Amino acid sequence: MIKPKITKEEVNELPIVVFEGEVSVVDREDKVTNAMQVLRQHKLVGIDTETKPSFKKGMLHKVSLLQVSTENICYLFRLNKIAFPKELSDFLSDKSVKKIGLALKDDFNGLNKHHRFKPENIVDLQSIVKNYGIMELGLQKIFAIVFNQKISKSQRLTNWESMELTEQQQRYAATDAWAALMIYKQLMKEKKLTKVEIELLANNE
Repeated sequence: MIKPKITKEEVNELPIVVFEGEVSVVDREDKVTNAMQVLRQHKLVGIDTETKPSFKKGMLHKVSLLQVSTENICYLFRLNKIAFPKELSDFLSDKSVKKIGLALKDDFNGLNKHHRFKPENIVDLQSIVKNYGIMELGLQKIFAIVFNQKISKSQRLTNWESMELTEQQQRYAATDAWAALMIYKQLMKEKKLTKVEIELLANNE
């Protein structure tokens, strides 16, 4: 039985997990085609974005990084270094590939400032987790409930537009996209709650 809530203290007690597959940084346009050829072999991927943090009121940056992950490889598209590739927007608009993420409206609003496209076959975890008895909305807490492990958030406010991404940044970014995919795959093995069961859980919050 999946528990509906988890505290920050409980999360902090859990063992940390990171994506252990291959991380490939796409920071030149000549790397795009190969990345897309690999990703198009999969019908299910996890996605996420990172943006350079702004510490000044009213100053906003464009999305710096788009992560697209399978179970075994994650591509990091450095959008601050390459023009938004048409192959990438075509992929995100492809109805035959399911893209899994969290709070995707914000991600796609940010990506559309680079290049206008219409995302298709998107699953936002926030819109489905309650069907499985989870009343949390953050990726870290959802992952903790599903897998009893913790994904680190330590790199979130680092500079995503630095000349080179550190190994820690790369692993952090890949882990978020991979984690979304793994949550979805696990939930698909679980039994959905009935509407009455979901209402009871919501009322007991």
